[in-house]
Amino acid sequence: MPLNERSLIGQEVAGYYIEDIVGKGGMAVVYLALDPRLSRRVALKILNPVLSVDDRFRQRFILESRTVASIEHPNIIPIYEANADVDGVLYIAMRYVDGLDLRRLIYDRGPLPIGQANQIFAQVAAALDAAHAHDLIHRDVKPANILLAGDHVYLTDFGITKHRSSISGLTQTDQFIGTPRYMSPEQINKEHIDGRCDQYALACVVYEALSGRLPFQRENDIALLWAHLAEQPAPLSQLRPELPAQVDGVIMRALAKSPEQRYATCTEFVTALRDAISGRQYNQHDPFADPFADRFGGLGSGPGTGPLVPPPGQSPHSGPYPVQRRGAHAAPGPGPGSGPHSLPGAGSGSGPRSVPGAVPGGAPQLAASFTQAPGVAGQATRESGGAAKTRRPGRIPIVAATLVAAVAALALVAFVVLGNRADTWATYKTSTAAPLTFDYPGDWTVRTHQDLFAVASSYAPEFEDLFVSGPGADWSKVKEIVNSDPEGVAGVYVQVSDTLDAGGTAEMMKPKMEALLPGQVDLDKPVQDQAGSSPATRFDGSLHDPASGARLAFVSYVIDRKPKSMLIMYFCGKTTCDDATQTRIRQSVRLS
Repeated sequence: MPLNERSLIGQEVAGYYIEDIVGKGGMAVVYLALDPRLSRRVALKILNPVLSVDDRFRQRFILESRTVASIEHPNIIPIYEANADVDGVLYIAMRYVDGLDLRRLIYDRGPLPIGQANQIFAQVAAALDAAHAHDLIHRDVKPANILLAGDHVYLTDFGITKHRSSISGLTQTDQFIGTPRYMSPEQINKEHIDGRCDQYALACVVYEALSGRLPFQRENDIALLWAHLAEQPAPLSQLRPELPAQVDGVIMRALAKSPEQRYATCTEFVTALRDAISGRQYNQHDPFADPFADRFGGLGSGPGTGPLVPPPGQSPHSGPYPVQRRGAHAAPGPGPGSGPHSLPGAGSGSGPRSVPGAVPGGAPQLAASFTQAPGVAGQATRESGGAAKTRRPGRIPIVAATLVAAVAALALVAFVVLGNRADTWATYKTSTAAPLTFDYPGDWTVRTHQDLFAVASSYAPEFEDLFVSGPGADWSKVKEIVNSDPEGVAGVYVQVSDTLDAGGTAEMMKPKMEALLPGQVDLDKPVQDQAGSSPATRFDGSLHDPASGARLAFVSYVIDRKPKSMLIMYFCGKTTCDDATQTRIRQSVRLS
């Protein structure tokens, strides 16, 4: 059976009719499929055929997947079938959950409220401990494998488990089982493993959910694996100061390099974490109460959320998720009775423009000196507090004129700076997601989304949200932007993929690009061109959403490079994007 992602849509595989792609990774693709025998939709995971080459892996996969299917636990995703098709390709049919996964929730909302985190991780820990009781180890606990159906949590991807008597790490085909961001030291070292390797991964996920960032963030997988083996993460209470220091000890124990130093079970870990947090106004009668609901936004939170800002020392695009700072870092609210322009020192009866030193009745002394006529100024001064020297006529108009001139000068400087900024250009620095450099207008911002893609635009956050959603994305924000500012909407999207073919026709490229992009793609005939000094195939076309009618035109370049081809797409809100900005960006491209 060929495994060409979208080519299976509409086909029958092992008695299931493939309807759509719902997720994919390096080891498998998950499809939404129909089981005609029971008239139900399932999530059908089809593993990479290279894993089927390992006979021992294939036999153990089927046996242990069936063992997972026999575990009746409310937080383990039900498995309906696990087998190999006639061509030997492995698959699992599971319950289809129509909801978010934890990875998407953290990305959308930032660090989770404490109560919600408690609810999620208590259920995940229970699922892991149930599997460990059957001598099964998950080995790939990560946010993407934690599915949320309202308040109910499912742990999925148990199909690639391993018996605790096995050696972790590589199959006979040299395929790592696990995700480096969450991989325990014993997995990296290919040592014997037990359920405590899942506890280590769960601690990484907890750290990420509570702080909005991974415990270890490095430029490449080698450095990341080394960090798991030899380094310590920043204390969680430093990233989220509202957490008590006791939380750091709990997290550090669960992240201990040696399994013997960790907790005996995952439930023991999350219970210790909950107890550490309970040192601050925790409601002991409600184990899932949120003691910090007033200070943290997100689902189930109260008012008072703060802005999304990067942690100290990082740019807004340096981390995989935005970090939410609240509580002690939020700006103090206005005092009782103060108005929108009040300054420190204003009393409870101050007016909307009160300043320090206001006289009773709300008329500031400083304001009086600017509003009274020269002949009255001395009288006003004497009435309000004593014998002061009479001010010389003419001084106030001079000061006022000086202030007006200063303000005009500042306005002129701002106008010149902002005007020049529109003419300046910046350079994108190479990354794993986009291994190239290119120039872009200085008033644009850049968002590099983990190791998936990069986007540069004056509306970068909105387009990052659009592109990360893939097929079925919500176009409402982008439609609003395009309708209100069609001339100003423009940007660059860069992604590498092993499915793109620089030598393909428009008919061949259309379904491949639709698998990567959030909408339907229309393409003109390909034209041989160049992006910088690299030969490239140019595809002009458009990306549109049939549901909302929103549309983006684009000029794209596919560059054939190893190990994966690169897509560079300049998009805009106009009818055509072949303009001077597109030309300059194309000419500046340099592959890394």
